[in-house]
Amino acid sequence: MDTMQKFSLLALRLSMGWLFLYAGVTKILDPVWSAEGYLKGAKSFPEFFNLFLSPSILPVTNLLNEWGLTLIGLSLILGIFVRWASIAGLFLMLLYYFPILDFPYPNAHSYIIDEHIIYFVAFLVLLAFRSGRVWGLESRFK
Repeated sequence: MDTMQKFSLLALRLSMGWLFLYAGVTKILDPVWSAEGYLKGAKSFPEFFNLFLSPSILPVTNLLNEWGLTLIGLSLILGIFVRWASIAGLFLMLLYYFPILDFPYPNAHSYIIDEHIIYFVAFLVLLAFRSGRVWGLESRFK
């Protein structure tokens, strides 16, 4: 892999890491944030997403969402456990995509593909190229 390819992977990993870290931390710091509104508006598979709304499960859903985003972001920024973070990110992006999908429109300005699918593909790239080993702490654990 040449230097430009390494730099591109690093730039992708760091920018995705910051995006997810910021999203997670802002949710953690906001005492009224909840996934409830997002889940209540589910257009695809509403029965499935309503399962996450039960009073006993919603706090766990919120906790996993807040800390999942934060830990994925930290992992990508530090370049450690990137494989696991990418797999978690892939799963999370699908969970974010389907509730808003009113097939074939995920939003008013998209046709099938929206930012969640772009992030999904970016996680695939980070996973496929083992990007934690490119100027990340993962290279120390070969």
